[in-house]
Formats: sequence, C-alpha cells, structure tokens
Amino acid sequence: MAMQKTIGYQQIVAWLKASKKKPFDFQKEAWDYYLQGYSGLVNAPTGFGKTFSLFLAVVIEGLNAQANPTVAKDSRGLQLIWITPLRSLAKDIARAMREVLLELELDWTVGVRNGDTTQAEKLQQKKSLPEVLLITPESLHLMLAQKGSTSSFKNLKCIVADEWHELLGSKRGVLVELAISRIKGLQKANNEQKLRVWGISATIGNIEEALEVIAPEAKAKKIIVRAKLEKKIAIKSILPDDIETLPWAGHLGLKLAYKLLPIIAKSKTTLIFTNTRGQAEMWYQHLLNIEPDLAGRIAIHHGSIDFELRNWIEESLHTGLLKAVIATSSLDLGVDFKPVDTVVQVGSPKGVARFLQRAGRSGHSPGQTSKIYFLPTHALELVEAAAIKEAAKYHNIESREPVIMVFDTLIQYLVTLAIGDGFDDKTVYQEIKQTHAFKLLLPEEWAWMMQFITSGGDSLSAYQEFKKVVEDEKDGLWKVKSRQIAMRHRLHIGTIVSEAMLKVKFLTGGYVGMVEEYFISKLKPGDSFTLAGRILEFIQLKDMTVMVRKSKRNKAISPSWMGGRLPLSSNLGMVLRKKYNEVLESNQQEEELEVVRPLFLVQQERSHVPQNNELLIEMISNKEGFHLFAYPFEGRLVHEILAALVAYRLSKLVPITFSIAMNDYGFELLSDIEIPMDDAIAYEVFSPNNLTEDIALSINATEMARRKFRDIACIAGLVFQGYPGKYVANKHLQSSAGLFFNVFSDFDKHNLLLRQAYDEVFYQQLEEPRLAAALHRIQQSLIVITYPQRFTPLSFPIKVDSLRANMSSEELEQRIERMKGEVFK
Repeated sequence: MAMQKTIGYQQIVAWLKASKKKPFDFQKEAWDYYLQGYSGLVNAPTGFGKTFSLFLAVVIEGLNAQANPTVAKDSRGLQLIWITPLRSLAKDIARAMREVLLELELDWTVGVRNGDTTQAEKLQQKKSLPEVLLITPESLHLMLAQKGSTSSFKNLKCIVADEWHELLGSKRGVLVELAISRIKGLQKANNEQKLRVWGISATIGNIEEALEVIAPEAKAKKIIVRAKLEKKIAIKSILPDDIETLPWAGHLGLKLAYKLLPIIAKSKTTLIFTNTRGQAEMWYQHLLNIEPDLAGRIAIHHGSIDFELRNWIEESLHTGLLKAVIATSSLDLGVDFKPVDTVVQVGSPKGVARFLQRAGRSGHSPGQTSKIYFLPTHALELVEAAAIKEAAKYHNIESREPVIMVFDTLIQYLVTLAIGDGFDDKTVYQEIKQTHAFKLLLPEEWAWMMQFITSGGDSLSAYQEFKKVVEDEKDGLWKVKSRQIAMRHRLHIGTIVSEAMLKVKFLTGGYVGMVEEYFISKLKPGDSFTLAGRILEFIQLKDMTVMVRKSKRNKAISPSWMGGRLPLSSNLGMVLRKKYNEVLESNQQEEELEVVRPLFLVQQERSHVPQNNELLIEMISNKEGFHLFAYPFEGRLVHEILAALVAYRLSKLVPITFSIAMNDYGFELLSDIEIPMDDAIAYEVFSPNNLTEDIALSINATEMARRKFRDIACIAGLVFQGYPGKYVANKHLQSSAGLFFNVFSDFDKHNLLLRQAYDEVFYQQLEEPRLAAALHRIQQSLIVITYPQRFTPLSFPIKVDSLRANMSSEELEQRIERMKGEVFK
C-alpha cells in the first residue's frame, strides 16, 4: 500500500511500537481509505480505538504535509471538525488527542466548542481557529451564524460525526447533514479540495442507511469499515431471593439495592445507569441511607446538574476518586473512564442497543470484558433481561430511522445562514437537495420556505417581525439586517426544546443545577426536594431562579423531568414474546426465567400465558367495574394509541366510555358497564382496516398536533423562548404556539409547519407504521379470551400504573396491599 511508504504512517507505527502497541486492521483500513479520498463509516465495538481510526488518518496526512516543503504554509487553519452529541464526550476526546499530538510533535492545537465553552475561549477561537475542533451540532451552526465564518473552512480536510447512530434518528442529525452540505458547497465554490466526511458508529441495525445519510452523493467514493472484532460482554442479573407473584413497576428495585453493595465494594468504580433523572436522585439517596460509608465516594450525574459539579464528577471518575456514580444517558456514550470496571443497569433499558452501549462503559480497553449487571425494578423485567441477552447474542439490534422533511429545522438553518455571511437561494437549494433529509424537497416547497422567512408567508405578512430575511442590494445575497433578530436567533439555535428550565441556587450563593418549571409550580415554600444528591428546602422563586437552602429532613420528593419513560423497542418486544413461551418449559437453562416461573404458573392457572402466535385478552369484573386487559407486547406508546383505537371501535358497537391505562406489555380498558367481547368482536376491534381514519377519530389528533406544534414553533423561530435566565414560561410558549396553530389551520391550510406537526404525530408519536404491523400480526395470531376471577400477574402491574398518577407513594403502597389481599382471598 502506498500509505505504508509515507513518513506520517511510519511515524505513527513507530510511536505505537514505542508503547508496545500496534494498530488494528480496521484502523489501518480506515487510514488507507481516508488517504485515498474516501468518505465512510467506521463500525467497531466500544473500547477498540474507533477515535484513532479516523483522528490518526488526519494526523498521518498532517505529518506528511509537514514533511513536504512544497506544501503551502497558508494551508494551516482548521483541518478536522469532530462532531460529538455530548459535552462530556468532547472533553474526554480532546484530552486524548492533545496527548497524541504532543508525543508526535505535530504542531496542532485542539479546541472544544459547546455550551460549556467560556466566552474568552470562543473569542480566541474567533481570532485563530485550532487545527482540530470538537463541537456539538448546535455550536457548528452557531459558527455558520458568524460573520466571516465562510472562510474558516477553506483548508478543512475532514468532518467526523462521532456516535453517528445517536444523532441519526433525531433532528440533531439533520443539523449535521445541513452543516456538511454548506461546508461542501463553500469549498466547491472556491475550487478547494474535496471534503471527506466520516461517521463513527457502534452497532446499529441499518448501517448501510446510516452511511447513505452521512455521505449521500451517488458519485462519492464511500465505504463501510467494519472491525472484525467481538466485544466480550458478561451480562449478569441481580435476582431476588423470592418472587412476588403479583409484580408492579418500581417496587422491586430499591428492595434489591442491598445486593449492589458487595458489587460496588469489589469493583474499582461502578457506573449505575437509571432511565430517568428522578430515578437517579432517588437511588443516590437510598444507597447513602443503606451504606453511609459511601458518603464522599458516590456521586450523581445527569444533564440537569450544574456544569462545574458535572466537570468535577467526570474528573473524579478519571482519577478513580469515586467508587460509584449514578447516571442517566448523560454518560451513555463513548466516554472512556479507565477505572470503571463494572456497570449496573437499573430497570429495563427498553432497547438492546442502549443496553450494549451502557455495557461498553466498563472494560473500555481492547481485550477486556465489559461487565454489566441487570437489576430489575419489577419481576417481569427479568424476562426482559433474558430477552436482551438473547438479542445481544444474535446481534438483533434496533435500526435508527433517519429524520426527513423537517421544515422547522430547515427554516432555522436558512435564518442561521442569513445571519452569517448570507446565502444565494439557488445555490443553497441545490446543496439542500443533496442531503438525505431533503432530497424530496419540491421547488414549490422551497418557494414557500423563502416566502416564509422573508415575509412570514400568507398569514403573517402583515407583521414586521416575521420579515426576517431581506435581499442585499449590493451582492444579491439573502441576509438578516436586524441586530435584534440576529441576537434572538443565535440564542436558540438547535432542535432540543426542553421544558422551561429554572436554575436552582443557594441563598448563600452557588448553583446546584436545573429543574423544570412545571415541577417547581407544584411546590410550596418549605417543601423539600432532591437535586444533585442534596436535600433542598424550597424558599421562593425569584427572577426565574429557584432559591433554596439545605434541608434538615431525611426524606424529600425527587423531581420528575418530562423525559418520562422510554418505550419498549419493537426488536425487544419480538424477543420478549418468544421468551414468554419458554418460561414454562421444563428444561429451562436461563436463571432469570427460572426465578419468574412461579409467577407464570400463577398466570397459567388463573388465565393463560400467551404463546408467540397468540394475543391474550383477559376480561375481569370486580366492584371497580369491568376490565379488559390485552397484551400485544409492543411498548407503551403503541399501546396508548391501540387502547384508544379499541375503545373507539367498541363504543361503535355499544355506547360505552372507558378509562385507559397501559404499560410496555399491554393495556387496560375499564368501564362501569359490561364490555362486549367474543372472538369475532376481538378480530374486528384489532383489525388494520380503516386504520388512519379510525385513529383520527379515536384520538384527538388535532390536539396532539397542537402540542407537537409548540416544539416546531420554537425550532422555526416563530415564538421566542426568552433570554438566558429570563426564559418564557412554558404555558406562555404553549399559548403563543397555539395561536399560530389556529391561524395556520384557519387561514393557511398549506402551511408546511402545520403539515409537519401532523406528520410528527402520526409517524413519531403514534408510530402508525409500527401500529399497523402489530395489527397485521394480531390478525394472523390466535386471540385467546379468558375470564379470570381476579387480577393476574400480567394485569396487576397495569392496574397499579393506572393508580400511580393520582396517589402519593404512601397511599399507593396501602392501596396495593389492599388489592393483593383481595386477590389472594
């Protein structure tokens, strides 16, 4: 290979040899393809040096250029943009890159640019950009919004999208696609070198599609570099000593916490993952209560904790100062904490990819085994643990569907370009058409977009504030001339619209973190809540800041963030249905299934254990009313819509009203009159016929689209979310967005943002394709209807979930004990 003769390659190999290392084959393959001018995707397990497979490719090129006297000296400047989805990831990778450059004596600097970067650093970067810049998608768009930024990319050789699978299925991925299309366009206009674009991805179900999205040009040289390496993963479930035959969500987790203590004790550092921030807060307090010696050696990490505290935790993880850290997805990705040798997942992660991603945080070096413990929060999750093990073994990994035709993101992007150096509409239209997200964009849709950003479209043209972009008379480019519009726009570049977040601050000074406005609105002065592992007393809300002091209480409520619960992935649902069939088999090898067998024996005795090709419906009547329970195992989001659909279809047979509850395994319809049900009715109400029309009638699609529209209006810049520290209250955002929704619905039926709101409801929230697939499957299945005398192990957790919303935890515990008493009479 020509690469092996180059000075840069030889320097790299010598440098690795000095520390008794040699490159993996996939790394050499990636370097070679990169130097030949390819774009592509590197797919390798965690801990095998994915970062070096591309970073060192650019370094080899840099070393070759440094040794070549004919290379022009003005070819310095920005060489590599490294896009990362998480801030904690950037800091970690930057540290590793700086060490390499220092040892190789390549005179390059590495900079980081994200929400945590100080103003001084940003100014320094503006004067002179580093050769390597680690950046989030949002900060890259902020760069495009700077005057004079178009010259920054003159000598850029490569863009790498790290953890590409994580960005792919979201609007943040679209931000990456758009930024790449612009940078390529700028280089083409100046006849500069061809940019190479690479993605880095752990395991993902649709890897070819992931490559198409990041390198969409048909004629481009592109390749997938796969590491033929297996990451060894040891998955061990923490099993309860005895199993309750009536399980309910959240009940088992803390009861098993004492079993974590020996695991934490014998490990160097343990990462404990929970699915929500509220759960993380609760577990932190509980572990400290049962093991006070952990004080000072255990920490909590999630996105709502103050930046300085998060920084300290990440540093302490590197140095091995901490024995355990409880985290949410804030530490999910590629962060390399060497002391971490054990990972615990609390509760089902609801997807195989997420579980493997988290497992990879331990044993991060090549050849090491990743150890992950699964701690169930209720008994049925042990079946999910067995399903995850099987899916992981056969690489049954979820796909990430790329997002397309999101007009709110495109409108934001056009205003971003207009704030920067301006844009030519014909050129940018052609660039945008090259992206995967907007390759289907029609000329009339483009004309609508241009009209919308220049005049506000048909319905807003009377208002001056929506005439954001104007044509410059001198150069004919579209630009934003108003300083106020530019400043407001820069503040809210990005596609993550969170609930209005309020900073939490001690009366004596010092920030603790952030909580959502709706949570604080429920508190009275004197109430206590936990944040960042501290118990705080709420004093008052002052200038959009929550003022607190340390509380003397031992117990407090944990904030709930709107992030809510993750739904079960369809892959996992499929394996789970199969596992349910296996529990009662006598030759059982899997310990998880062995433990839950008593529960399934009760289920079989009272009702039925659904087989893979069956749908179980349970009809139970008691003094509360008439219950219909159905178990499709399709995840809570699909069940929410399915329940509404079945309720609507039943109400057409008999005038009847229902209350609805659901979990990941099934749903409940409850009525005070008898619910009609037999085989014929069952197949009819679970039919895929007239699906779209019946969904529209069974749920309030307009109301759901109206709620979706809040985010769309924020991203498209229709409503202003406020200045830092003075954010607009959530209810005001909702009502402002609602006004636009009404105006567009009444006077601007062809508004693309309105169309997008309905599309997002049907394809993302309602997951209509997945719902249709589930109904087709049910039509091919045998529907089994049973009439149990009392609640069954499958119905009980759904019943408990339906009570949870309206009861305090003490009331709920008492009610559950009473229900269990009735069941076991």
